[in-house]
Amino acid sequence: MKIANRWFLCLLAVMISSFTVQVFANDGKLKGSRVLVYTKNGKGYVHDNIASAVASIKELGVLNGFTVDVSDDASVFTETNLKKYNFLIFTSTNNDVFDTDDQRVAFRRYIEAGGGFVGVHSVTGTERNWKWFKMMLGETFTWHAKFQKFGIKNLDPKHASMEGVPAYWEREDECYFGREMYPGIKVLMAHDVSTLDITDKKQDSAIQKNIGTYGYFFPCVWYQQFEGGNIWVTTLGHTKESYQDPVYKNHLLQGIKFVASQYKGLNYANAKATSKDAPLKN
Repeated sequence: MKIANRWFLCLLAVMISSFTVQVFANDGKLKGSRVLVYTKNGKGYVHDNIASAVASIKELGVLNGFTVDVSDDASVFTETNLKKYNFLIFTSTNNDVFDTDDQRVAFRRYIEAGGGFVGVHSVTGTERNWKWFKMMLGETFTWHAKFQKFGIKNLDPKHASMEGVPAYWEREDECYFGREMYPGIKVLMAHDVSTLDITDKKQDSAIQKNIGTYGYFFPCVWYQQFEGGNIWVTTLGHTKESYQDPVYKNHLLQGIKFVASQYKGLNYANAKATSKDAPLKN
C-alpha cells in the first residue's frame, strides 16, 4: 500500500511539474520565448544597420533567455512555420517584403491568432500598398528630417515598455514623419520637432508639410492591440552604432519584453482572414 502511494505521489508530482512547465512556457514572459527576426527589403533604400540590429537582438536573446531565428526569405511566412514563434521582429524592413499574397495572409492570420509584432526604425515604410498592414503598424512613412541631434519626449513613463527610458531623451537619429495614422495606437514617445534644425529653409518647409495636425510633437514610439495581436513600434534606431548604445538597447529590450508579456498563446480559431484585404474582423 505504501509503495502504491509513493508511486501515486511520484506520478502526481510529474504531472504537476509538466503542467507548471507548460504554463511557464505560455505565461507571456520573455524567457523561453522564440522569436523570428525578419530583415527582408523590397526595391529601394536598404539600411546598413540591419546586421548590427540582428547581432544586438541575438545578444539580448542570450542575456534574457529567448531564442532568435533570423531570415530575409519570405517563404518563412506559412501558418505551420509561424506557429513556432511567440512574436516577430521586423528590423529596418522597407517597401514590399512579401513575395506572394499567400504569405501576406499567413502573416495576417498569425496576428489575428494572437501573435506579437515588434517594428524597428524604417518598418513604417514597409508594405506601403497594403492597407491592413499599414493599420497594423499604425502609420506609413512619408519623410524624415536630416540626421541630427534632437529631443524625444517620454509621454507615458509608467508604461511597462518605458522602464529605464529617459523622460526626455536627446539623441542623434532620424526624426520620422508618417501619414494614415491609425486611431487605435497609444503613443508612448514623441519627437520634439521644435528641437530640429530649421536653419535650412527647405527642410523647415518639409517639416511643416509633414507634421500635419500634430504641432511640435510627432509620434515616434507606440503600441496597440490590433485584430488580436500585440504591436509595439519604434521609429528610432537609424545608425549601426545605435545597437551598441546601452540606452537604445534598453529601449529596444523593453519593447520586446512588453510584447512578450502580452503573449497568451496562438489560437487560430480567431484567425478569420482568407485574403489580405478582408474587412477588419472587429
